[in-house]
Amino acid sequence: MIKKLAMILCGVCLSTSVMAKTQAEFQTYLDALKQEAIAKGYDSQLIDQAFAGASYKEKIVSADKNQPEVKETLETYLPKRVPQWKIDRARKLYAENQDVLEKVAKDFGVQARFIVAIWGLESNFGAIQGGHNVISSLVTLAFDGRRETMYKKQLWAALDILKSGHITLDKFKGSWAGAMGQTQFMPTSFNAYAVDYNNDGRKDIWTTKEDAFASIANYLKQEGWNDSLTWGRQVKLPENFDSKYVLVRGTKTRKQWLEFWNDSERSLAEWQALGVRRADGSDLPNVDVRAALVMPDDINGRMYLAYDNYKVFMHWNRSYYFATSVGYLSDRIGYPKI
Repeated sequence: MIKKLAMILCGVCLSTSVMAKTQAEFQTYLDALKQEAIAKGYDSQLIDQAFAGASYKEKIVSADKNQPEVKETLETYLPKRVPQWKIDRARKLYAENQDVLEKVAKDFGVQARFIVAIWGLESNFGAIQGGHNVISSLVTLAFDGRRETMYKKQLWAALDILKSGHITLDKFKGSWAGAMGQTQFMPTSFNAYAVDYNNDGRKDIWTTKEDAFASIANYLKQEGWNDSLTWGRQVKLPENFDSKYVLVRGTKTRKQWLEFWNDSERSLAEWQALGVRRADGSDLPNVDVRAALVMPDDINGRMYLAYDNYKVFMHWNRSYYFATSVGYLSDRIGYPKI
């Protein structure tokens, strides 16, 4: 018993020693970051204020390294990601915000149902934005070193946001990975796409729905959205369909993914000739539109003919499940018409 207790106490002491060493190393790293920020031209007062509350968050490192790897298929994912209550709430909030949504849609050329779908999936319509100090999250992840360059880039972008006065430090909160607000933008995305739609001098994606809606729409439009198209449709393949026509999976970069997209892309007439049909077995639309054949799971799972707007979803988050869930929710928002 005494031996067991001694082993436990030894383990506690070792853990405490490791943590103390980590905290010391973190402080040294933080001091170096401050000097780098000064060299980049950031005001010393801003740096002192921004980094004053920065601390090492072991749970953030753990979350980054141990993200769940649960085996999903669209059959299990979509009911959880887009349950009926979320569809009902999306339609209700669309109706409540219809005037501003349709104004944003007209101004940016992005259908309102897609704005609401992303809003709902990214932050549960603004209800779940994350409560982590953005600076602490980014410094911790940069210090961890696995993706230091990326997170330092996000850190400088976060300082730019504070410097511009879009949010106060006490309210500068986000997910453990640094994604922020109702749109869950990373700081670089905020700087590239966020919009001050209500003209109050701040791009407020945290508490101002107008800014959040316009920021989502601006992102989609800047990345090539075409409001004369939808996103795609679920389809049915003929027996013994040649898998060479399917968009290749397992790409490492967006550039490679786009190359494979181009290999798969064909006109709807060509897909019709290859035996591809709507999910209910009827003919494909007789319109001059090109599409790639997307396979989120395997050849026996759901298949989609995806239009160019699908590529924009995949720029937002290069996940077939994310892109397809946005499209699916947008369809349930838009039909029947509100």
